[in-house]
Amino acid sequence: MQLLLKSIFTCALFVIFVYATAQSLAKVQQNDERYTLLNGTSSSGSNLSRDHFLSRRLRQAGQGEEGEQGAPVRIDDENKDDPLQASGPEEEELRECSEGLVLPLWMPQRNISIGDRLVRGFVYFLLLVYLFVGVSIIADRFMASIEAITSIERAVVVRGPHNEKQVMHVRIWNETVANLTLMALGSSAPEILLSVIEIYAKDFESGDLGPGTIVGSAAYNLFMIIAVCMIWIPTGEVRRIRHLRVFTVTAAFSIFAYVWLWLILSVFTPGIIAVWEAIVTLLFFPLTVLWAYIAERRLLVYKYMDKNYRVNKRGTVVAGEHDQVEMDAEKGGPRGSISTPTTRGGEAEAFDEARREYIQVLTELRQKYPDAELEQLEMMAQEQVLARSNKSRAFYRIQATRRMVGSGNLMRKIQERAHSDLTEVKAQLHPSEDDDGDEPTRVYFEPGHYTVMENCGEFEVRVVRRGDISNYATVSFETQDGTASAGTDFVGKRGQLNFPPGVDEQRFRIEVIDDDVFEEDECFYIRLFNPSENLKLAVPQIATVMILDDDHAGIFAFTDSAFEISESVGLYEVKIMRYSGARGTVIVPYWTESGTATPGKDYEETHGELVFENNETEKIIEVLILEESSYEKDVSFKVHIGEPRLAPDSTHYYDELAAKIEEVEKKLPQDLTELDRILLLSKPRNGELTTAYVRIRESQEFKATVDKLVAKANVSAVLGTSSWKEQFKDALTVLPSDETDFDNDDEVEEEVPSCFSYISHFVCLFWKVLFAFVPPTDICGGYVTFVVSIFVIGVITAIIGDAATYFGCALNIKDSVTAILFVALGTSIPDTFASMIAAKHDEGADNCIGNVTGSNAVNVFLGIGLAWTIAAVYHSSQGMTFNVEPGTIGFAVALFCGEALIAILLIMVRRWTKGIGAELGGPKVSKYISAGILVFLWVSYVVICTLEAYDVIQI
Repeated sequence: MQLLLKSIFTCALFVIFVYATAQSLAKVQQNDERYTLLNGTSSSGSNLSRDHFLSRRLRQAGQGEEGEQGAPVRIDDENKDDPLQASGPEEEELRECSEGLVLPLWMPQRNISIGDRLVRGFVYFLLLVYLFVGVSIIADRFMASIEAITSIERAVVVRGPHNEKQVMHVRIWNETVANLTLMALGSSAPEILLSVIEIYAKDFESGDLGPGTIVGSAAYNLFMIIAVCMIWIPTGEVRRIRHLRVFTVTAAFSIFAYVWLWLILSVFTPGIIAVWEAIVTLLFFPLTVLWAYIAERRLLVYKYMDKNYRVNKRGTVVAGEHDQVEMDAEKGGPRGSISTPTTRGGEAEAFDEARREYIQVLTELRQKYPDAELEQLEMMAQEQVLARSNKSRAFYRIQATRRMVGSGNLMRKIQERAHSDLTEVKAQLHPSEDDDGDEPTRVYFEPGHYTVMENCGEFEVRVVRRGDISNYATVSFETQDGTASAGTDFVGKRGQLNFPPGVDEQRFRIEVIDDDVFEEDECFYIRLFNPSENLKLAVPQIATVMILDDDHAGIFAFTDSAFEISESVGLYEVKIMRYSGARGTVIVPYWTESGTATPGKDYEETHGELVFENNETEKIIEVLILEESSYEKDVSFKVHIGEPRLAPDSTHYYDELAAKIEEVEKKLPQDLTELDRILLLSKPRNGELTTAYVRIRESQEFKATVDKLVAKANVSAVLGTSSWKEQFKDALTVLPSDETDFDNDDEVEEEVPSCFSYISHFVCLFWKVLFAFVPPTDICGGYVTFVVSIFVIGVITAIIGDAATYFGCALNIKDSVTAILFVALGTSIPDTFASMIAAKHDEGADNCIGNVTGSNAVNVFLGIGLAWTIAAVYHSSQGMTFNVEPGTIGFAVALFCGEALIAILLIMVRRWTKGIGAELGGPKVSKYISAGILVFLWVSYVVICTLEAYDVIQI
C-alpha cells in the first residue's frame, strides 16, 4: 500500500510537470499577440498574466497620477508605452531571463532551441537538488545551535519530599515558546529567507517565488507529512497530541493566517499591501506565540477550565486533557503517570518523574541481565533514558539529515554520551585522594581507639605524620587516667617522639597490669602535645584505650541498637561485643526476624550460634543484603541474640570459682554481699542490647549517581559539537545509517557503512567540509553558530532563488508553479523524514502534527509579514504603494484554506472516533483511508493551482 501511494504521488508530479513544460515550450514557439498578452516579462524576470499586467498598469496610471488609495504613484518613462503594442525585437526581449542576485546568468539568452532549454532546465534542476541538500545540512547546524540555546538551564532550589533542599537545573526556555520561535525558524528558515531575499532582489517589488513557496510548503506539510506519518505508525499503535490546547491555537492561527492573506490581498485594499496591513501581519507572529503560551500554562481564561497536570521527562509541566489522562492511566507505568502541583513546584515534580523512570529502566535491565555489573547496567539505563526522553524537532530533523547524507545515526552519539556521563559522575563521587602539598604537616594517632585484654601484657601505639615529611619534627605524649588508674591497671608513661626527614610514623608501647580481681571494663587516655613548629596536631590527638577484664565469662551485646545501611553493601557484618570478662568458651545463639524487609527479597534470612573462644572479645553475624537498585527503598528487619551459655568442653570456667558462684546463687538477694554480687556478674549473660534493628535504605552512592545522571539527561548535548576538530572528523567520516530502535537495549554489532552511505557521503562531502568551518555550538552557548549559520542559509537561499527562477525561465514555467512543485518540496523533504522518525519513536503526535500547524502560521506571519513589511515601508518612504496582485497567490490561499479546514476536521474526527482515538496510527483500514484523503487534497491542490496559473481555470 505504501508503494502504491508513492507511485501515485510520483506519477501525479510527473504528469503535472510534463503538462506544464509542454504547454510552456509550445508557447515559446508562438510569436503572436496572444503570447505577448499572456506571458509578458517584467523587468525583474517574473512571468505575468495579462490580467496581472494590465491591472498593475492601471493602478500605476490611475486617475491622472493618483492610485486607488489616492496616493501619488511614480510612473517610469520607459513604461509609458502600452506593452500591447510591443512587437519584433521587443517581444523577443520579453522572453529573456533577467540576471539574478547571486548566480550568474547562463548565456546566451537569444535564439535558444527547445533542446537547449531542456538541457538547461535539467542542469538547473540538478543544481536545485544539490542546493537543497546543502541548505538542509547547514540548517541542521542551525538547529543544533538553536537546541543549545533553548537548552540553557538555570539552578533552582526546591524542597525534597522530606523538606530537604535540592538544587536542580531547569530549562529557561518554555517548550511551546521554543517550538514556535527558534525551532520554527530553524525548520522554516529557507522559506522565510527566500521570501525576504526575493523582495530585495526584485527592487522591493512583489514576486511569486517566495509567497508561493510558503503556501506550497504549508500545503505539503499539512497534507503529505501528516498522511505519511499516519501510515508510518506501526500497526496497532497510536499517537495522540498531548498539548491539545496548544495545537488548537496553532491550528486556528494557521488557517487564520491564510484567511488574513486573502483579506489583505482581495478585500481590504485589493492589489495593494498597506503598511499597516504588513505590520499587523508581522505582529500576528508574537501574538500566536503568546496565545499558545497562555494556553499551555493555563493563564487568563484557561485557568477557569478544568485541568489535569502531567510532567514530561525533561522538566516541562504540561497540562493534559481528560482523554489523555485516561489513556495514560490505562497504560499504567511511569510514562502515563499524572502528577498534580504541589508546594515543591513543577521543577521538582519533573525531576522526580525522570528519576522514577530511570529506576524503572534500571530494574527492567537488572531482570533482563541478572549477572551484569551495576555500573554496566547504569550506563545502559542512562542510554535508554536519553533515548526515550522527549526530543525536540531539532533532534529529529538532524537525525533524518544525518541518515540521508551518510553521517550515521544520533543513537550512536547517545551511547557515547551515556558512557561519558557515567564516567564523569563516578569521577565526581570518587575524587582523587592525593595529598595536597599546600596543607600543613599533621600528626595524630592511627588508630584513635584501642581495645586490649587485661592479660595482654603490653600493646603498641602508633602515631603518624602526614603532609611534608622532608623536615625533622617532634611531638610529646603522655598517659592520663580515666576509670583505669596508672600503677593499678596500667603503667603510666610520658615521652617524646622524633620524626627524622622521610619518616612518617613512630610507635611506642604501653604496659597493662593484670590481676585476679573481677572488675568492670576500664579505660585510660594517651595525649599528644607540644608539637614542633613545622607540625600541627590533628584529630585524633587523644587515643582511648579500653581494658577488658579477662577474669570471668563476660557480658554479650550488640554494639548499637540500630544500624542503617545501603542496599548495595552486600554482605553486612553485625558486630557482637564481649566485655566485662573474656574467660572461657561461650556459645551465643542468634537469628534474624523480618519486619518491613522481606526475606529472600531484601535480605537472606540467617540463624546460628557464635562461639567466643577464651579471651575472644568480638564476633560478627554475617547477613546478605540483596540489592535491587531501588532509589527510595526504606525497609528494616531485626537481629536477635539469645542467652549465652558455656561450651560443654570449657575448662576455664569450671574451676574453684564455679563452686563459689553456685553457692552464692542459693542465697537470698538481701543476704548478698558486694563480693557475692561481683561473683554473680562474672558468669556469661546478656547486656542491654540483645536486639538490633537493621534499616536498609538506598545506596547513597547509587542515589547520588541517579541524581547526577538524571540531571545530565539532556539530549541536546548530542546535537552540538565542542571543537572544529570534532566537526571535521564528522565531516570526513562515513558512518552506517543503521536503523537502531531507540528502545533497543541489546548490544548492536558494529556495522559496515552501506553502499548508499558511501554514495551519500561523497555526494555531500563538499557541503560537509564547507560547513565544518562553522563555529562549534559550545562557543558562547551556540549564539555564534546561530548567527553564522543563518547567514550561510541566507546565501544558499539566494542562490536557490536564482536557480529556481532560471529553471522556470528556461522551461517557461511560472514562478508560482516552480514554487509549489519544486522549491516547496525541496525545502520540506528533510522535515518529512524528521516527522516520520518522530512519529515512530515519540509517545505523542506533537512533533508531527502540532509543529506542522505551528510552522505554517509562523511561515506566513514571519516570512510573508517580514518581507511585505520591508517592501511596504520602502514604497511608502518613496511616496508609492506596494502592489501585490492577488492572482495565483490569492487563489492558492483561498484553496488552501478550504482544504486545510477539511484536513483539521479529519484529524479531530479521528481523535474522537471510538476505535481510533488518535490522530496518527490506529486500525489499518482507517489510517490508510485518512492518509488517502490527505494525499488527494494535496494532489488536487497542486493540480488546480497549476491549471489556474496557466489560465486553464479562469478566476
